[in-house]
This record gives sequence, C-alpha cells and structure tokens, in this order.
Amino acid sequence: MNITVNIYYTGENGNARKFAEEMEQSGTAAAIRAEKGNLRYEYFYPFNDKETVLLIDSWENQAAIDLHHQTPMMDKITELRNKYDLHMRVERYISSEQGVPNKDKAFIRS
Repeated sequence: MNITVNIYYTGENGNARKFAEEMEQSGTAAAIRAEKGNLRYEYFYPFNDKETVLLIDSWENQAAIDLHHQTPMMDKITELRNKYDLHMRVERYISSEQGVPNKDKAFIRS
C-alpha cells in the first residue's frame, strides 16, 4: 500500500517556485529521493497558477514517511517554507492493491 501526498505550496512574487528551485539546487530534494521508502518526489507548476507549486511525494508506507519526518531534511524544508512565506494545502492518497480498473484502462494511452 503506497501513500502519495500532494502538497500545494502557495506564496507571492514567485516564492513557491523559488522554494522548489532551492530545494533542487541545494540537494535537499535529491537527498529525500534517496531515502529508503521514497518512491517519488517531484515538483510541478500548475499552468493556470503562477504562485503555486505542486509537490507529488510518494512513499512505500507510513513507516517510511514517519522516518522521513525525523530526518534533518525536515528542518531544511521548514526553514525554506518560512524563508519564502509559503502556505500549504495537502491531499493524501493511498494506492489500491488492484491498480487501475480494467474498465478505465481503455482511456489510458501507453
């Protein structure tokens, strides 16, 4: 059962993008990707909202997330969130063991 957390970071004057750029350039994002249990850690920019960045953060299980929350990276993330005065909206999803239903696969182009 994988867990995916979508975090929408919103700021002003491009600060959400500056945050994501600093996360990447500082190596913090790469360090998180290298953590045991991390499946995905990627930033995306919504086309219609220049002040928001979406982080898709996926983990093997809750135990992996709990370990991540105890790492020094969390202090760095908090520091950068404060530096750029970001606000957050969070969505959490738990994967289905069955994956994509067969009836929905017809709409997916591989």
